[in-house]
Amino acid sequence: MNPLERFSAIVLIAGLAFFGLAAVVEAWLPWQTLRDLPMQSVEELAAEVTPDFLDLAQRYPEPFRRHFGEPTPASFARALRRGRDVYIAEGCWHCHSQFVRPVSHEDRRFGAVSYPGEYQNELQLPQLFGTRRVGPDLIRSAGKHSNDWHLAHFWQPTTVVPSSVMPSFPWFFDPPAGEALPQPNDRGLAIITFVQWLGSWAEQPDAPLLVQTSAPAQEANP
Repeated sequence: MNPLERFSAIVLIAGLAFFGLAAVVEAWLPWQTLRDLPMQSVEELAAEVTPDFLDLAQRYPEPFRRHFGEPTPASFARALRRGRDVYIAEGCWHCHSQFVRPVSHEDRRFGAVSYPGEYQNELQLPQLFGTRRVGPDLIRSAGKHSNDWHLAHFWQPTTVVPSSVMPSFPWFFDPPAGEALPQPNDRGLAIITFVQWLGSWAEQPDAPLLVQTSAPAQEANP
């Protein structure tokens, strides 16, 4: 075997070895660690319909009935799944994080510091922590603004936040007929449902999303 062939073989073997190591560290070990943790399903999360979801059904009855029917736990679960898919597809997590850190007085800007239990559910897998904050952290966004505010924000962000650099999302709406105001379509209703759900479980800073099985909620909160 000439030196070039020997070098190529070493590189190939090293590459396969590092690939195997990465698969163990990044896939198998996390799965082994997390597989026995309690994980709430979307249906469990949607068992209690939020007031904001009921409000959407009242304010936009025609598109709501067309896309989600009645505001039941089942339709709430469908809207949450759809909203999360839209949130990911539109790249919202690039500019908005979902993790309030215990540094730099973040709790004064965004709300109570995040804690592990609130991420133990299907809507947080994989977790959308984000990498930067062009916009505010959204893990405590529930109830901060009305549904109408969110509709206006998605239609034209600068109408409610003049300094906003967020793009508009006209595809979240059905084309307006005549002089009628644009109505949200399934994507618009769903993403508002998802954003208004974020943090709805944490009205109290230490309220756990899951029942704590080992440590009190105060100890789980960084």
